[in-house]
Amino acid sequence: MFDKILIANRGEIACRITRTAHRLGIKTVAVFSEADADALFVRDADEKVYLGPAPASESYLVIDKIVAACKATGAQAVHPGYGFLSERKAFAEALDAAGIVFIGPPAKAIDAMGDKITSKKLAKEAGVSTVPGHPDAVSDPAEAVRLAAEIGYPVMVKASAGGGGKGMRIAYDPDELQDGLARAQSEALSSFGDDRVFLERFVENPRHIEIQVLADKHGNCVYLGERECSIQRRHQKVLEEAPSPFLDAATRRAMGEQACALARAVGYHSAGTVEFIVDPSRNFFFLEMNTRLQVEHPVTELVTGLDLVEKMIEVAAGKELGFSQDDVKLDGWALEARVYAEEPARGFLPATGRLVRFVPPAREGVRVDTGVVEGDEVTMFYDPMIAKVCTHGATRADAIRRMAQALDDTVLRGIGNNVDFLASLVAHPRFKAGDMSTGFIAEEYGDRFEPAPVTGDLALRFAVVAACMRSLLSYRAQQLSGRLRGMPPFEATSWSVFVGGECIEVGLHLEHDQIWNVQAGGRAHRVRLHWRPGQVRFDAIIDGDPYTFQADRISEGFLLRHGGFQAPTLIRTHRAQELASRMRPKPKADLSGIVIAPMPGLIKSVRVAVGDEVKLGQELLILEAMKMENVVRAERDGVVATVAVGAGDTVAADAVLVTLQ
Repeated sequence: MFDKILIANRGEIACRITRTAHRLGIKTVAVFSEADADALFVRDADEKVYLGPAPASESYLVIDKIVAACKATGAQAVHPGYGFLSERKAFAEALDAAGIVFIGPPAKAIDAMGDKITSKKLAKEAGVSTVPGHPDAVSDPAEAVRLAAEIGYPVMVKASAGGGGKGMRIAYDPDELQDGLARAQSEALSSFGDDRVFLERFVENPRHIEIQVLADKHGNCVYLGERECSIQRRHQKVLEEAPSPFLDAATRRAMGEQACALARAVGYHSAGTVEFIVDPSRNFFFLEMNTRLQVEHPVTELVTGLDLVEKMIEVAAGKELGFSQDDVKLDGWALEARVYAEEPARGFLPATGRLVRFVPPAREGVRVDTGVVEGDEVTMFYDPMIAKVCTHGATRADAIRRMAQALDDTVLRGIGNNVDFLASLVAHPRFKAGDMSTGFIAEEYGDRFEPAPVTGDLALRFAVVAACMRSLLSYRAQQLSGRLRGMPPFEATSWSVFVGGECIEVGLHLEHDQIWNVQAGGRAHRVRLHWRPGQVRFDAIIDGDPYTFQADRISEGFLLRHGGFQAPTLIRTHRAQELASRMRPKPKADLSGIVIAPMPGLIKSVRVAVGDEVKLGQELLILEAMKMENVVRAERDGVVATVAVGAGDTVAADAVLVTLQ
């Protein structure tokens, strides 16, 4: 076994690998960029080595620097995590040439599976079911249109060296194909240094289901069940689970056996994932093989009881697996929700900023993998993932219930995030029923998400909780010393509470330190409130049912959150409400002519000039962020008055790009 390993990665996966290595008594070396000098993963490691400036191309992707770091620290092996150099054949070869063990598969397997064109051919030869398509790279638009007519629309344009949803476009007609071809090639070149793309049939209403394989250097290979990864947005996974609610035992076995056959065909060892798309009739087709640890590996660990990082290290050190396929048993159900710094209401665009508050959930059956702590900065240079919230239960319903509670428990302030969106997903009837496909988010939510209005019984609960909180503040204020003599006591027993524009009259009486008798909505309620002023997250029991809320102080009340819903909840005395009703509403300014940057990024190109007439939806410029190209379009007809940026400029979120008259 190794004494010291270097982790050629950052963020939550570096923290996760360090955790297992330390449990095994192995020292770790962190490598870091200028932007990560004070990051959690650097502090967790036993040693650290500076790589260079923030851009990955000058730090985490420089093979020579990482090899030099191994030599300088005496690290005997390198774990690449996922992303960065984890699937680079040249990295594995450079380590081997330096006498350093790569904790992953052999270079030839990385090479074979890292190229989607080659991997499809090898999969077909190994007897794995594959999607109809054209096996070779295509670059000419006219040829692409001809091939697509043979394959049949819709077709998927895919980067040969791609991954993570980059360099992928779906086309339903020749015009979309030509535009998608150019976009996919540009993204592929920017992300992977390889602009080759190929075409294959796009299977409609598919599920994305992947098989986890584990193989050693002695010829043993097992599959550890499957992961359902169909809840995706723009080909990026959002919510994963194990096992899949769709597969039966026969399909699971067939997919697992084909996955192992492919692994054996390429001489694979270590952990790896064979991804399939599955149609509504449970016909499955090979998609790709990821020759590394997957982001969603925790759900497999939770249902199998295995530590995949530990197994990868042991395999790299030459150990046998020590168990067979018959020994693999799945226990219960697990979910993983990816918490991202992003703006769901603005089309899920990446967000940057400081985590002013970050309190992850901590209850039974909950696991949180993260690489940040409160006060850390989420920058524009790397993936905007904040944490992976995972839950495990005896049944799928148990795991979903625990996930809903865990998301209610997750406190995040200071930066846009998708926690409310994730809470909405796990509460969605279709998701609870297991009725999903890769188009689920697009079908149910469109291209953006805003919490639904708080109405009905939910509004009543918000009002009751807010009134109890406001009354508690009033009671505490009466106990303050030094008050002016002669001031009459304030009886905090009746309020007008506004939730989502609805006024709810609430009367209440404090029976005990935490127990309130409340009249609201024409009914009597009994509330136990576990809240103290200044507390953000708290529990409440309303009429015997438990709830978790979050509260932030705002003018005249609280911004309350629960179950993916949020609402400003205003609490007024009856006299204050009478006066407020006489106030004139402030007119809103017309900002429709100002085009701002939806996120921080790099201006790739500007398509308009001052004086140009533009129409609603017309392309104005292309902004690259997180290696993805985003088209910024006009939101109304007009004439371009100013253009504030040019190609190559770096802009902050909300920077003015173009103004229209």
